[in-house]
Amino acid sequence: MKTICFYFQIHQPFRLKRYRFFDIGNDHYYYDDFQNEEIIRRIAEKCYLPANRTILEMIKSSGGKFKVAFSISGVALEQMEIYTPEVIDSFKELAATGNVEFLSETYAHSLSSLGDVDEFKHQIEKQEDKIKTLFGVKPSVFRNTELIYSDDISEVVYGMGYKGMLTEGAKHILGWKSPNYMYSSSVQPKLQLLLKNDRFSEDISDRFSNYGWNEYPLTADKYMSWIAATPESEQVINLFMNYEVLGSLHPAETGIFEFFKALPRYAAEKGISFSTPSEVFALMKPVDQISVPYPISWVDEERDCSSWLGNVLQKEAFRKICEIGERVRLCDMRRIRQDWYYLQSSDHFYYMSTKHMGKGGFSPYDNPYDAFNNYMNVLSDFIERVKSQFPETIENEELNSLLTTIKNQGKEIEDLQKEIERLKKKATAAVKKAK
Repeated sequence: MKTICFYFQIHQPFRLKRYRFFDIGNDHYYYDDFQNEEIIRRIAEKCYLPANRTILEMIKSSGGKFKVAFSISGVALEQMEIYTPEVIDSFKELAATGNVEFLSETYAHSLSSLGDVDEFKHQIEKQEDKIKTLFGVKPSVFRNTELIYSDDISEVVYGMGYKGMLTEGAKHILGWKSPNYMYSSSVQPKLQLLLKNDRFSEDISDRFSNYGWNEYPLTADKYMSWIAATPESEQVINLFMNYEVLGSLHPAETGIFEFFKALPRYAAEKGISFSTPSEVFALMKPVDQISVPYPISWVDEERDCSSWLGNVLQKEAFRKICEIGERVRLCDMRRIRQDWYYLQSSDHFYYMSTKHMGKGGFSPYDNPYDAFNNYMNVLSDFIERVKSQFPETIENEELNSLLTTIKNQGKEIEDLQKEIERLKKKATAAVKKAK
């Protein structure tokens, strides 16, 4: 039986306010709270809440046959907790059905896998804890920021205990091969891979409301007939897309919600099931290995990482933030660690891209150069805050040793204080008994 694997990405960054050069050293709060609240409330109303209701209805109306996976970044979950807690509740309701799988990713939706392996591992662990805390499950499948993947990344992910990962079915990687099978990493064969089917995913994500498309309007019946017509041996169709496709990128008036509601019915008519990524990994076996020596993603025609690290502005900003990573991880100050995550979101680097100039998009800046200047001003202040905690004259290794000694001494003092309290109570009891 042919099966469909639905996966949705959900992410919202903490957008930065206008931060001038003269603010460095004087203002340590970096975020545009008004814009962040307005955007997530608007998207929650247009997308998250009605889409979650739609998914829940699809699960119930199909008798539990419809299944779906989500990857929600930690920084997006934080904003939901602050501004739209009802969205968290609706995801908990979906989780309770048992038909929804939550995937792991980098907490900050960051590019750490491309420049700081230790930070990459740290954010995965933090994301696991966040998902466990909110939804009571530990993710067993990994998907990286924007489906970024390479052979090197696969080794790290497998080393973290994951047996399955999602990525892009890039044509220059697949060649003549079809994305409608399960594959494995060429350097770590025990790591299984599901690859995005570009055509079927983008029929919904990019073309659904395009009046100029020769297949417009797209109906659930037509769409399922296309999937059913794929070769019988191709057993899994991976539909990976941004959740904002439902209601935001394609508004409700386009019929996107009705289209989705009808999918389980027509899938059943054609003998097509729905599966979560972990179910696919459990039921199928890889047909071949995939070699990806250079990182790929699901963005742009090139399917590479040039949208984030393609020009000198982006590379310089990324170099500067990676430089300070080790020292930040030694710090246990809540505000510094929080800012550290927020500043790593890939969006900040995307805003600096010169590839998309004049094409609109979702950047809050007038141009990439404004984005770069604003970000570097913020980063300069942040770096100075880190330096003020830990003098540059002390090497990271020496600093780590000193902090460990201090922490151990603090624990010893705490244990001794407990022992003193215990002995005081014992002495008091002995005096009372003697009387």
